[in-house]
Amino acid sequence: MPIDSTSAEEALFVASQWKLVWIRFLRHRLAIVGAVFIIIFFLIAAFCEFLAPHDPLERYAKRAFMPIQRIHFFDGLKPTLPYVYEKIGSRDPVTLAMVFEDDKSKKYRIRYFVKGGKKQEYKFLGFIPSNRHLVGVEKPDDDKPMPLYLLGTDRMGRDQFSRIMFATRISMLIGLVGVALSLFLGLLLGGISGYRGGWADVIIQRLVEFFRAIPTIPLWLALAAAVPPEWSQIRLFFAMTIIISLLGWPRLAREVRGRFLAMRS
Repeated sequence: MPIDSTSAEEALFVASQWKLVWIRFLRHRLAIVGAVFIIIFFLIAAFCEFLAPHDPLERYAKRAFMPIQRIHFFDGLKPTLPYVYEKIGSRDPVTLAMVFEDDKSKKYRIRYFVKGGKKQEYKFLGFIPSNRHLVGVEKPDDDKPMPLYLLGTDRMGRDQFSRIMFATRISMLIGLVGVALSLFLGLLLGGISGYRGGWADVIIQRLVEFFRAIPTIPLWLALAAAVPPEWSQIRLFFAMTIIISLLGWPRLAREVRGRFLAMRS
């Protein structure tokens, strides 16, 4: 036992920096759980067209505010394959709100890796034509939307589950690109500040203090209100990414500057 512990300590002394980081990561259980969730989110972002049964922008006015669709596993008292009933909406005469009820005459079996109709076609990874989906119903009608709404619909009749899948892609991309830009700016400006010194150090440190003095949440609220409503989704994506990167680099720049100053001394 002492021999094993001694050899393990010697291995740590000669291990590379990346090896030490990996060992420390494996010892941190919360970090492992977080990494698993991040991997799941990135997989959803990469394959959201396959995971989503509907186009997130497709509107079905007659199915607005549809509640969560219940999945049935029993036909009476007999276990069966999962299925759903088609929802039929009607206007409540008192409240004038839409009320949806199950149409027991229209039963749809839930299938995996199902081939959708023409309304469910997409381009896998952006360039491969396909209409396969992870979850769907058997024999969907080409002229009608797939009658499967796992989380219901919004006020425009858009499928909530599909929109969440695609929103995961946008959120992960904004976080990834924003952090990458923050890392680049922090390393670049922090390195210049610590290596060059002089007037460059003074200017960069004043910029760091300026950005760190700005309260983050009120700034985000003000920028969200200032964004023109006619902007396209692409312009909004780049605007949010730039804002996140501009607010994230000052702290890293100061740490990098301190490392450079320590090496110079």
